[in-house]
Amino acid sequence: MPSVCFYFQVHQPYRLKHYPFFKIHQDHRYFDHDKNSGIMKKVARKCYLPANQAMLRLIDRHKGKFRISYAITGVAVEQMRKYAPDVLQSFKDLAKTGCVEFLGETYYHSLAGVYDEQEFQAQVAEHAKMVQEEFNYKPTVFRNTELIYNDRIGAAVGALGYKAVIAEGADDILGWRSPNFLYDSTTPNLRLLLKNYRLSDDIAFRFSNQGWADFPLTAPKFANWVHQVSGNGEIVNLFMDYETFGEHQWESTGIFEFLDHLPAEIMKHPDWDFQTPTQVVDRYRPIAPISFGRTVSWADIDRDLTAWQGNHMQRSALQQAFDLGNEVRSRNNPAALDLWRRLLTSDHFYYMCTKWMADGDVHAYFSPYGSPYEAFINYMNVLTDFRQSVLNLKPNSDKEART
Repeated sequence: MPSVCFYFQVHQPYRLKHYPFFKIHQDHRYFDHDKNSGIMKKVARKCYLPANQAMLRLIDRHKGKFRISYAITGVAVEQMRKYAPDVLQSFKDLAKTGCVEFLGETYYHSLAGVYDEQEFQAQVAEHAKMVQEEFNYKPTVFRNTELIYNDRIGAAVGALGYKAVIAEGADDILGWRSPNFLYDSTTPNLRLLLKNYRLSDDIAFRFSNQGWADFPLTAPKFANWVHQVSGNGEIVNLFMDYETFGEHQWESTGIFEFLDHLPAEIMKHPDWDFQTPTQVVDRYRPIAPISFGRTVSWADIDRDLTAWQGNHMQRSALQQAFDLGNEVRSRNNPAALDLWRRLLTSDHFYYMCTKWMADGDVHAYFSPYGSPYEAFINYMNVLTDFRQSVLNLKPNSDKEART
């Protein structure tokens, strides 16, 4: 019986406020509370609340046969607590259905898996603790920030006790193989679920594109594409940002109507069902090992790390930020550690990307800055103040630096 595996990423970064050079040594409060509050409340209204209500209805309507999974970052949960507690409660309501799996990831949605294995382990552990406390769930499947993965990261994840990782089904990694099967990684007992990016992106990116040859996308049409996998695959991994529903694809596009009808259309074929990642790993046997000799992500056309380290500005900012790791940890100052980790969130470096054409449009859509250069200057001013001022504060005197 083949399965659809739905996974949604839920993440909101702490966005920095405007921080010109003259604020260095003067202002240790780095984040734009009004902007972060406004964006969280807007996305809650447009996406999180209506999408969660839709998921609850589908689970109830299909008597538990509709199953989904989420990875919710720690920094997103923190902002839900502060700005939109009804959203956090709605995720807890989903957790109580028993039809929702919560995946592990880095608490701060960082690139620590690439730059600092000690920090990576700490953030993964902190995230798992949060998921247990908030949703009464122990993660057993892992997704790294932006689906960043290679064999070395797989070994680190396996050492932390996870049974599987979800990753991008990049064409050059798969070669002639299909993403519609379960695979073994190069780490013993660690399985790989690979994103079917073509079908995922049909929903996430092309749904409202009136210039697309297959516009409009209807639930019966999409279900027919999924059913064509029968006999040539066992799982269809549909991985996307949760903000697809209502934020990236507005309600007026018909995205919620599409979602409302999709499970029934998929399950019209009696051989098909919905499974969470852990259920997929438990049901299916891996058909072969597969190696990720290069680092892959789900970002941009290149599906690599160039969204975050594709230019000198990004590489310099990342290196300087992660170079502080040993010094920050040695201070034994929880407030400074938390602040530094917020500055590691991948979005800060994503805003510095200088790509153009389609990839550049996507980066510009998400960025609160007028240009990548403005993003870099603002970030480096903050990092300079953090390095020169906050790290020298006493542990009980830097409460305001966390905000």
